[in-house]
Amino acid sequence: MSAVSLDAARWAASAVVLLDIEGTISSISFVKDVMYPYALDRLRRLARDSWSDSDFQTLIAGFPAETKQDADSLLAHVEDLTRRDVKAVYLKQLQGQLWKTGFTEGDLKTPLFDDVVPTLTTWKASGRTLAIFSSGSVQAQLQFFTYVKDGATTKDVKPLFSAHYDTVNAGPKLEKASYEKICHEMGVDVKKVTFLTDNVKEAEAATAAGAYAVVVDRPGNAPLSEESKLTYPVITALTDLPALS
Repeated sequence: MSAVSLDAARWAASAVVLLDIEGTISSISFVKDVMYPYALDRLRRLARDSWSDSDFQTLIAGFPAETKQDADSLLAHVEDLTRRDVKAVYLKQLQGQLWKTGFTEGDLKTPLFDDVVPTLTTWKASGRTLAIFSSGSVQAQLQFFTYVKDGATTKDVKPLFSAHYDTVNAGPKLEKASYEKICHEMGVDVKKVTFLTDNVKEAEAATAAGAYAVVVDRPGNAPLSEESKLTYPVITALTDLPALS
């Protein structure tokens, strides 16, 4: 737990809980080690086998012209962006399309941490509004939450969420204006929003906007600095937060 105590009153007064995905409610390893490689592998096959097809050219239409002169140029560019984890909008949109295929064909199933669905269900039942803000495209988010692992099958948990935001419809996650925009669109006072994220820089941006930020420290996340622990309340599971009534 954090060296900074949770502001229980601020948490209890929250009307909206805004959630990051990667490292917060699902593991970083699923995204980095499963979803990214899946998208790259599928793109390699499409680029080699279907380069001239109109559907494939539509899929990569948003890429800079110099990166889509041929399959090798495109793949080298995507591999570089993926390796550096660059959140380019056109890449996120492409990944969203490729992941949609993976989820609908059963190749991908979303593992959420065990505490997530029960806790979010309780929060929603208490009258809180739940929303997602992720760098992954809204389309990818919708697929991600449609096919959540549930034993040997999957279940659709999209009904838990009232809104989905990404870097296109909200803006960059490291800018306070993005959080202000989300609150404006949701019609909620920013001071009544709690944002849960594993990324301290995102927590800084949300705090600058006036939201209450709580940092989530899951297994596999990057280690938090002592300064971060002295600045933000840190939880290791959603159940660390007091029950909402």
